[in-house]
Amino acid sequence: MMIPHIPEDAPFNGEQRAWLSGFMAGLNSRLIAGENTASAPASSAAQPIHILYGTQTGNSENLAMDAAASAKSLGMAPEVRGLDDIEMDALAAMRHVVIVTSTYGEGEMPDNAQLFWEALSADTAPRLEGMKFAVLALGDTGYDGFCQAGKLIDTRLEQLGATRIATRLDCDIDFEDAAAAWFGETLPLAAEKPVAGAATATAPSREQTGWSRKNPYVSTMAVNRRLSGAASTKEIRHFEFDLADSGLVYEAGDALGVMPINDPALVDLLIARLGAAAETEVSGTSLGALLSTQYEISTPSRDLIAEVERRAGHEELTHVVRNGDKEALDAFLWSKDTLDLISLIPQGSLTAGEFINLLKPLQHRAYSISSSPKEAEGSVHLTVASVRYHAANRDRGGVCSTYMADRVTEGASAGIFVSPNKAFRVPGNDDAPMIMVGPGTGIAPFRAFLQERRARGARGRNWLFFGDQRRESDFIYEDELSTMSRDGLLTRLDLAFSRDQDAKIYVQTRMKENGKALFSWLEDGASFYVCGDASRMARDVDTALGEIIAEHGGMTAEKAADYLAGLKKDKRYLRDVY
Repeated sequence: MMIPHIPEDAPFNGEQRAWLSGFMAGLNSRLIAGENTASAPASSAAQPIHILYGTQTGNSENLAMDAAASAKSLGMAPEVRGLDDIEMDALAAMRHVVIVTSTYGEGEMPDNAQLFWEALSADTAPRLEGMKFAVLALGDTGYDGFCQAGKLIDTRLEQLGATRIATRLDCDIDFEDAAAAWFGETLPLAAEKPVAGAATATAPSREQTGWSRKNPYVSTMAVNRRLSGAASTKEIRHFEFDLADSGLVYEAGDALGVMPINDPALVDLLIARLGAAAETEVSGTSLGALLSTQYEISTPSRDLIAEVERRAGHEELTHVVRNGDKEALDAFLWSKDTLDLISLIPQGSLTAGEFINLLKPLQHRAYSISSSPKEAEGSVHLTVASVRYHAANRDRGGVCSTYMADRVTEGASAGIFVSPNKAFRVPGNDDAPMIMVGPGTGIAPFRAFLQERRARGARGRNWLFFGDQRRESDFIYEDELSTMSRDGLLTRLDLAFSRDQDAKIYVQTRMKENGKALFSWLEDGASFYVCGDASRMARDVDTALGEIIAEHGGMTAEKAADYLAGLKKDKRYLRDVY
């Protein structure tokens, strides 16, 4: 249910508009109390608090639900909403707001916060003197623009006159405990009336599945097979994990987190370089165990880079670090891992304990699930490209992709858990058309979507754009897609194999070739989905889609941008990009 808002041309002045917006927002809060499990029952004594989230993969939404459960325990009436669902006039009427947002890419807003940010940062944004707010930001210190989305929103709200309830918290990848503590301290400060006997909010009551990043389910690998042909320059594999009696549940569109174990060969080389032994104890645990399962030893951390630069006397590294030249630093670090970095300093000059303290915790890798639970009963499927390369006389590989490919053989096991992505789902209307763009492993969630629609008996038309380098070796799931096409489940299948001809053809090329039909599908209510590489493919697809809308909709570039924004607002333009 959308919050009612006042049309721009309505004949009200600023004060009248703000009063009416607040009245309608409050009315809406009471109306949806029965729909939102995190909302407190409507009560004249319950203080409203708006908990808003911006998310790319679901973490911020989950934290927002936790915050709502805690707020409810304090006697408040929480309302949880995505940022892009909030109109500026409704925002202006909110009095107590907590925002939880992740940062996407290199400091960008997550997809479901972009429209909100554009409106909030515009010159036409309303004054917010009546608002008290707090921001919790999620990020990863391994990337530039750490927590940038949260920082921008926090600063902009202050510029517009809002008052902070508490100082913004910027969380790194291990965010759960820090976020829980921050909610416990911040939410009572948002309460207008002190809560008797409660100095902090109680622990969240949101139902948990039991399996998580900190408590993964140890699943048996049922299927581990190569999909790409022998002549392919890529190694794409199909994995099936057995769920047995785990109780682990997922939906088409979710991601699966896999907990990797580091390459034993790299662990041994690091231990030797440190001049230590695998049995060397660091804080009560053997160095070998720590480097195998607890710490990231592939991508160097910022702390390690800084410490090596301080000790190494390496002219190039010193230049790029001290001059803050990001592009030059990226170029220097290209293909280098932690062993390459500590090889720049004398062997044994870092103790095992010093080295461990410079590393980041080993994190799970999240992969788009490529099956629907309605068809893959009792299992969950992944479609993953194994990352392999050779540099400085060593074979190297992706931390988790090669772990699964080489060391989680059929019958072996690995730790897994589900990362729900409620913002990436098959259309709720089974009659609605669906357009999917997923080259390479980007096909993963769309294999799941098609299985889901088949199991549901959905009658909506389905159109897939798929491609890769060469048809002969890279047409993964060809048999399945051919069957879906023959059976009528896949209404249209457009293929783009870039290296089968002199001129490279990509999925966006096929989109533009079929622009008239694509725009017609959009006009018929189709949802448009993209999955895959964010840095190039997804941006090129976005550009192509805007051009198609402008050309075949007879619109200016500005009107086409508005049309695209409308698709996003209506949750009909959705992306799962990385």
